[in-house]
Amino acid sequence: MILRRIVPAPLQSALLFALWLVLARSLSPGQILLGLALALLLPRLTAPLRVRARLRRPLRFLRYVATVARDVLSSNLQVASGIVAWPWRRPRSRFVIIPLELRDPVGLAVLAMVTTIVPGTVWSEIALDRSRLLLHVWDVNEEEAFIQRFKARYEQPLREIFE
Repeated sequence: MILRRIVPAPLQSALLFALWLVLARSLSPGQILLGLALALLLPRLTAPLRVRARLRRPLRFLRYVATVARDVLSSNLQVASGIVAWPWRRPRSRFVIIPLELRDPVGLAVLAMVTTIVPGTVWSEIALDRSRLLLHVWDVNEEEAFIQRFKARYEQPLREIFE
């Protein structure tokens, strides 16, 4: 119990300590002490920000990660070919408003990360009531088809995983 008060998040503390030593590239006593201080203080300071996420369908989450990885590769190729073809064909970029059914804060955070890492999309804004998402899309033909694909590939699986 006392150890839990000193180290509220042992895994996070261990990772912070290891990361500090790797980044410092030194095992000097000063770096070890500084790494320990950070590893013990930062989890305490960030404790109010931690949210416990519960995966309702872990296997679905693994499929979701595979889908996102595949989409990242595919989008990289599409954006690269769009850049090469720029002089002949300009991309049809626009802002797209996507109605959201996902309400779980962790699910929304994952959705934000996914739209950030997939080339060609940028999370621009979310409505205060979390009912709509404004995305900037680099190249989109049909807006309605894009919305349906986005919801089916990214939002719906997150609803299954977190809600």
